[in-house]
Amino acid sequence: MSCTRDPLDAETVAFYCHALDLLKTAEVPFLVGGAYAFERYTGIARNTKDLDIFVMRADAERALSVLADAGYRTEMTFPHWLGKAYGGNDVLDVIFSSGNGLAQVDAEWFAHGVEDEVLGVPVTLSPPEEIIWSKALIMERERYDGADVAHLLRACAERLDWPRLLARFGPNWRPLLGHLILFGFIYPGERARIPYGVMRELLRRLQSDLDTPAPVTRLCQGTILSREQYLIDIEQWGYDDARLLPHVAMGPEDIAHWTEAIQHEPHAQRRAAAGRPTPLTEPDAA
Repeated sequence: MSCTRDPLDAETVAFYCHALDLLKTAEVPFLVGGAYAFERYTGIARNTKDLDIFVMRADAERALSVLADAGYRTEMTFPHWLGKAYGGNDVLDVIFSSGNGLAQVDAEWFAHGVEDEVLGVPVTLSPPEEIIWSKALIMERERYDGADVAHLLRACAERLDWPRLLARFGPNWRPLLGHLILFGFIYPGERARIPYGVMRELLRRLQSDLDTPAPVTRLCQGTILSREQYLIDIEQWGYDDARLLPHVAMGPEDIAHWTEAIQHEPHAQRRAAAGRPTPLTEPDAA
């Protein structure tokens, strides 16, 4: 990561710009997120070979169809959250939820989007609140987006719509509190940038939980944070998978597909090449 991005080659720029123009001409509502939005908000540039666009679920198939009609190869990679379009070696991700099925793209994303320009094309960026909401719940073994959350808070704390951010997390407020506590550790001289009222409210909720008997349940919410690291809880220890709760847009087939794909991820292949088992079968640490 740096404050400057290596220039994209001409073919990549042409693909991205053409894809954005196609979607705009077809009047498919979309937002640009990912590395491009992150750079606009934080000043941190990342070299990436894909472009993330966010659409509502109802528009995902249409977006892919528009790109397919233009000759690009497309696929609905994961029907619960992600499709892809390919221009040679370059990829455009068509995202309509998060991998855990929780952060679904809805009208609020568009109502609070930020007007900007990407590769010379006027676009609307995903709002910082929704980016924080999505990233705060990514805690994989091979990918943890906590630093991204901290950098977004550092860049945008005073401009965030805090009531709306709290509402986004809803009953899943504990990860947000964790990130806000970590922000005060990461930037001790800037902890006051998190509104006092927000911290007091989240700490009030925590105190209320401490004063209330824990629910009688065998529920594991770790699967919302990591699709891989809590499989043992579900498959061997008898916990219920939180991804099957009504407010999470995943069904058993989605979970099976999302889990099966782990073995095809580069980090899993690296572990296999090194003769290291997956976390599900690794022995307990001493």
